[in-house]
Amino acid sequence: MINTNSRLFTQAARCLPYAGLAALLAFSSASYAGSREQALQIHNRIAGVPPTETVLAQMSAEIEAGQVASAVRIAMDNEAFYSVTLKNMVTPWTNRDRTVFAPLNDYTATVIGLVRDEADFRSALYDDVIYTSSAAGLPAYSNSNNSHYEAIENQGVSLKDTLVRRTQSSVNGLPADATSGVITSRAAAKAFFIAGTNRAMFRFTLINHLCRDLEQVHDTSLTPDFVRQDVSRSPGGDSRVFLNNCVGCHNGMDPLAKAYAYYDYEFDVDADPDGLNGSIHYNTEGTLDPDTESRVEKKYRINSNTFKYGYVTTNDDWQNYWRQGMNVHLGWDSSLPGSGTGAKSMNRELAHSQAFASCQVEKVFQNVCLRKPADSTDRSKVSEITANFAASGYKLTQVFIDTADYCKGE
Repeated sequence: MINTNSRLFTQAARCLPYAGLAALLAFSSASYAGSREQALQIHNRIAGVPPTETVLAQMSAEIEAGQVASAVRIAMDNEAFYSVTLKNMVTPWTNRDRTVFAPLNDYTATVIGLVRDEADFRSALYDDVIYTSSAAGLPAYSNSNNSHYEAIENQGVSLKDTLVRRTQSSVNGLPADATSGVITSRAAAKAFFIAGTNRAMFRFTLINHLCRDLEQVHDTSLTPDFVRQDVSRSPGGDSRVFLNNCVGCHNGMDPLAKAYAYYDYEFDVDADPDGLNGSIHYNTEGTLDPDTESRVEKKYRINSNTFKYGYVTTNDDWQNYWRQGMNVHLGWDSSLPGSGTGAKSMNRELAHSQAFASCQVEKVFQNVCLRKPADSTDRSKVSEITANFAASGYKLTQVFIDTADYCKGE
């Protein structure tokens, strides 16, 4: 319909004097941006499905009354906002391939629950929280499989109506102070604590929640005193590669990734080589490696002979060197100390940055406007929406409302 109208407008414009063209522009704007058209577009983009005639009329009336936020909330009341829009937005955060084609899991369900409950969205990275479904006939939550969530999806169970907030420590066995929101969910552990040296968990947290990969925080000016033994100081026999490339990521990442030193994802490699039935593991007080008398997972000593004079991780204390240098622009919270112990406090450091807040806005903008911010007007609006996000107590629903309002005439 819009394409047809555009062709008619173009043909008519060629035949009109200036005054007539101005009138046609006014008419065209009204036809494109009428309350029903705006309501239809908002509902389609928020819920991903067309509204009923009743809902369309309700939303249209709210828009005509200048209550766009109320119209958006009507659209968000649709189950598809949770099971389609939010699920499709969040699912790529839960796997290394960053694909939307993955089953519902505890990471995704927890984000959806926090959005529905209008919780402080920053807490997704550090609270003792997980969401499960209260629907009858589902397998119980398990720390060793994803059956509970796959059954929710396969049976078409409502996420809006049945998700229940629980303490993560009560279902996955972690001590409460070792829980860290979606970072210690089973799905995240399976994707990012499996194998490797736990740098993957840090890198993907950076990508998914601060909208930056390591290249965007690369800074060779920082002290490299926490760079581990597995990083060569002369790759290929050339120390310049380390000094001009490798160190720029590791000098900031390694002192932060220390926070994950006690975590792993455990599974039977012989019986389950893909780790489908594994579970998150946390070394509690008294769980010491007999060789080193340390709680640190052995993975932190992989390839320790690469550069034996490198840093040896002995605990889960962390420091944020990015509070100095070029990465100060990430907007660190001055009320936090910039150092601490364990995943919970380190992920709070990330979640309370300005970069975290603006990242959430950019993600919602892409999902609602169906494009990235493109010009100075868009970037100014993103900054405004980010400020509103903070003012609302970091409720992600506010970001959807503001973004839908901005894009409603497109």
